Amino acid sequence: MIVFALMILLILTIIISFQFGRYPISTKELIGILFSKVYSVDSFWTVRTETVLFNIRMPRILLACLVGASLAAAGAAYQGVFQNPMAAPDVLGASAGAAFGAAFAILHYSNSYMITISAFGFSLLTVILVYIISKKARGNPLLGLVLSGIMVSSLFSAGTSFIKLVADPNDQLPAITYWLMGSLSGAKINDITFVIIPISIGLIPLMLLRWRMNVLTMGDEEAKTMGINSKRIRLIVIICSTLVTAASVSVSGMIGWVGLVIPHLARKLVGNNYIYLMPGSILFGAIFLLLVDNISRNLLATEIPLGILTAFVGAPFFIYLITKGGEHF
Repeated sequence: MIVFALMILLILTIIISFQFGRYPISTKELIGILFSKVYSVDSFWTVRTETVLFNIRMPRILLACLVGASLAAAGAAYQGVFQNPMAAPDVLGASAGAAFGAAFAILHYSNSYMITISAFGFSLLTVILVYIISKKARGNPLLGLVLSGIMVSSLFSAGTSFIKLVADPNDQLPAITYWLMGSLSGAKINDITFVIIPISIGLIPLMLLRWRMNVLTMGDEEAKTMGINSKRIRLIVIICSTLVTAASVSVSGMIGWVGLVIPHLARKLVGNNYIYLMPGSILFGAIFLLLVDNISRNLLATEIPLGILTAFVGAPFFIYLITKGGEHF
């Protein structure tokens, strides 16, 4: 029931979001323009309104939903796999790799499409390196994976800092800095077509395997007694979570706290059962980032980077979780 209510809330939030912006679009115009693509409708809107709707407003709204849903789903999956409430989508270094890839592309190409491809490629490369290193580590494999992620993330973060050091301070450095703060200001239909496939490849298995994630939280021995190959399931979940994280960060930049906080908010609404927690996190993540993006583009004359706003919302809430909600944390 709560998941259904979140679905309705997401639809309402999307409809309302179309009306926010420096060029407002009324609900009547929105419905008329959309219906005109299917049925013959007498035009009562301007060409400019239709252009703003399809070329600016719609790509940004859809991308906000995709990124928010992906980061929240990845966060919920990582927290279950690693059995750690502090786990987040960047735990294996995907965000650090994407940051390095984007900075590298800005330094050499300054093309938005190349920046996206480079960020996505280096994000996946980082996680592959983490996995290879963790296989050589002795002891607890999950702990080895996390420690490898911390180490490789530090290396790529250092690489990003070096690129910022040698970048042109008048042009390239501001572009790198702004990308690292996270934004959807340049969202295009091409960005959606680029990420929709990897996000779908990642989210669909996470949804199909969500009941098995409940078993993973019980430990490997319990999973074994139930006839479930925990290592295989864990690997699939990690791969899918990494894929959606890499795709999201490659088009949005560094947006923190969504994957860490939203799964905990979803738990308070739907409980710890992953059958409901995964779709709840996906819907809640989409709603949250869409609302934050609306604030980002309408609060001030200049757009506020999303990473700043999510930190303002996420950090205080996480303090509340630790201090007041510790029994559920």
